[in-house]
This record gives sequence, C-alpha cells and structure tokens, in this order.
Amino acid sequence: MMQKWYDPFSAGEWARRTFSFFNLGLLIFTVAFGVSEFRFDWCEKLVGSYLLATNDQRPETGALWETGRQTSNAHKSLNRIITQREDSRRSVHNADSFYHLVESLGPGEWVTLEKEHFKRLYLSLAPGIGRQLIDPSHLVWLLSKNMTDRIFCEGMTEGVTLYFIDSRNRVIHQIDLKKNTIGEIQSRDEPVQGRLTEIGAFSGRIYPAEKFFEAMLKLPPEIIPELMVDPELLLKQEGTIQAVGIWNEADGGYIKLGFEFFLRGENKVLMIQAREWAVWQLSLILKGEQ
Repeated sequence: MMQKWYDPFSAGEWARRTFSFFNLGLLIFTVAFGVSEFRFDWCEKLVGSYLLATNDQRPETGALWETGRQTSNAHKSLNRIITQREDSRRSVHNADSFYHLVESLGPGEWVTLEKEHFKRLYLSLAPGIGRQLIDPSHLVWLLSKNMTDRIFCEGMTEGVTLYFIDSRNRVIHQIDLKKNTIGEIQSRDEPVQGRLTEIGAFSGRIYPAEKFFEAMLKLPPEIIPELMVDPELLLKQEGTIQAVGIWNEADGGYIKLGFEFFLRGENKVLMIQAREWAVWQLSLILKGEQ
C-alpha cells in the first residue's frame, strides 16, 4: 500500500529517516570534532596562530581610547592657548602705560601693537624720560607711513621687546623694555618721601635752591631748556623748593636732578632729567669757575 504525502509517518519510517547514512555521518563527525578539540586543543592553537600572525596589523590594547584622550587634551590645550592669547591681546590693547604693556605679556607671548597706540604711550611720558627709550626725531621717522608697517611685541622673561617691522617684513628698529627699568621710568614723575641728604648719589653735590637757580639763570637762554627738560613736573608740585642735588652719574647723555620740596612739615624729593653737557655748564658756575 502506497503512503500518501499527507499521511502520518509510521514507526518504521521514523526509524529509517532518523538512522540514515547522512544523519549517522553527521553525528560521527560532530562527536569526533568535539573529542579531538578536547584532546588536542587544536581550535585554540589555530586561533592563537592566526592572532599572532596578524598582531602587527592590529592596534594595541586601549590605543583607540588613548588616541581619543590625547585628541581631547589637545583640543583643551589649544582652547586654553587661544584664550590666553586673546586675553593678552585685549590687555595690551587696553594698556595706558608702558608699565601696563610690560605686565600684560608673559614669556613667549606676542601681539601686534598699533602704531597710534605706541605713539599715545610714548607721549604719556615726560619728554626727558621718553628720550631714554627712543629719540623723538627718530620716532617721527619710524612712524612715518612708508617706514614702519607694524609694531610686534614679544614677551620676554625680563620684560617686552618691541620690533618695528617694515612692509618687507624686516626689523628696522628694536626697543627692549625691562620690567625694572620701565617701572623706574614710570615712577620718576612721582616725588618720594625724604631729603636729598638721605640719597647717597647726591652726596657732595647738593645746593640751596637760591644758589642753584641763580647759577641756572646765568646760563645762555638756549641752554636752560636742556637743563630743565621737564619743568612741568616741577610746576605740578606743591610746596617750596629747599635744595637741589646733582646725581653723580650720567645715563645715556642725561643726569638726574633732585629737587627737595617742603610742605606741611614734610620733605619730598622729585627727580627730573637734564642733559649731561648742560649740567656740566651749570656745575662750572656753581663751582665759581665762570
């Protein structure tokens, strides 16, 4: 009797299908595979050999994470550098004195200074003090349109260096602003408490005010402006001038003159700059040699 396709399988048909050569062969292969793996560990060895052969082509453990971390740190460092540079640029552009300019830049920092800004800082100095940085006539030439294209400020350990650069990117002049020097320059127009006799550099060259001005007025009219380079500083002070001292050393063609003021029981000394050759002419008169 022929079995129809829709008839249920008989027990003999189930047994014949279950123990067919294909199923028995598949079972024997699976059992042999498992037994050989447990006995010889050839699967682990095969995978290990493959990994060893391709080891140079694969990244180290955590390399991708490390790369990501380094990239993140690099972005943070770059943002910090940009922020610091922007703060330095803003501070320099808001500087109202050379001292503020020097304090605005740290070592290795740099920023471009506008020519008009430099001119304002220079004009804020007393004439005699400004000449110690650069002669006004030289500065007029440097700031002319065809000479200086820009002024480059670079922060140094001891201060700031200013580079005057022309349109061909050449440095045509350089000014070194030291922190200690510029601090002294900015404070010279402020009197200090005390008397001339307390300052050793004036020792032996202190004269009563009357004698000093009498000798000064004996000089030719064209010499007096070179002796009193910054008379406006004296006119701003309150009190009476008691004595005048001449510094015992010259610096860059200038000598300090110390004027001792007396006001309300207190003595103050104000120092101004005078041309060395003019002071020499005055000294001759004070010593009675003229």
